[in-house]
Amino acid sequence: MKPITPGTPPSIARRGGPRLRRVLVRVSVGLLVALAVLPALPGVGDSVLFTLTLMLTSVAVAVNWNLTGGFTGYVDFGHAAWFGIGAYTTAILMSLQTNGPQIGWASPPAIILGAVVAGALAAAIGRATMRLKGPYFSIAMLGTFVAVREIVRVSGGLTGGGVGLTLPPYLNRPLFYYIQLALVAGLVAFTWWLRGTRFGTALVAIREDEVGAETRGINTTRLKVIVFSFAGFSTGLFGGLWAYQNTFVDPDIAFVEVRTVDAVMGAMLGGLGTVAGPVVGAVVLFWLRELLWANLLDYHLIAQGVLLIVIVLFLPRGLVGIVDPRGASVTAMWRRWLGRGDPPDAQEDEP
Repeated sequence: MKPITPGTPPSIARRGGPRLRRVLVRVSVGLLVALAVLPALPGVGDSVLFTLTLMLTSVAVAVNWNLTGGFTGYVDFGHAAWFGIGAYTTAILMSLQTNGPQIGWASPPAIILGAVVAGALAAAIGRATMRLKGPYFSIAMLGTFVAVREIVRVSGGLTGGGVGLTLPPYLNRPLFYYIQLALVAGLVAFTWWLRGTRFGTALVAIREDEVGAETRGINTTRLKVIVFSFAGFSTGLFGGLWAYQNTFVDPDIAFVEVRTVDAVMGAMLGGLGTVAGPVVGAVVLFWLRELLWANLLDYHLIAQGVLLIVIVLFLPRGLVGIVDPRGASVTAMWRRWLGRGDPPDAQEDEP
């Protein structure tokens, strides 16, 4: 029989590796508790908490991207647009500047409405773009990202144009950290729950064989738009939180291509289409980038490109696939690269 892949229905996948799952759950709870008590430790100042909050933001964006790119197989090269829309909507609603609309909302409703706007635009754009297949969808979303950024740049009366907008400062780093930690934990728990539902199984069926899923009565367009809209809403929510704690937005920092690249690489590095993969991959990538930035300032982008090649060649299932007993072994991956064996998906398991 074929090895169980991330695309296998959860009811089948749960039959294997129960001990590993229990270990992973305990490790996850332990890490969550450790992160919760971290601000109380001596020597942990605002700079450390701000860095960890940025790491949690990267994790959230990768997890949200994985809902579309990993679960349904639709690679979104414009995912950072929802982050920027959430950030800018929050900034516009909270702005008191003369170059802005001077609305002056409080932060909670501004951030929530920013997420709603991002989700609504994702739903509208998804209805059109998610009828496209393969690279056509990816290119359409990349064009959407560029178009949204330029619209923000030229709408000076509303967005401040290239000057940007400044938000009222409220630099409570522990509060931001705990809010981000709770939201990321909730997002990961939701993803784990979704993966085990009929809805999540249908999303994976779309990824594996969309035509076959349609012949079985699955409304593929409807399901894709729903998950795409939720990913846009959730990413916009974290974009609004980022804007509030950053206290400033402009088109070049709110709409930055590398945010999408990090989400794609984080999901691939950890394990595309899995629950834990984007979390593990985003964390590893975040700290690896910090290390490369500190030691290879002039070559860190080259190193990141080499890393992406290594992931594709040697870690087709990501880091999670290495410890997953149902995944391909590291030896099998090396044999595949050397041309001495079948691809991991073609290898047979013991009956």
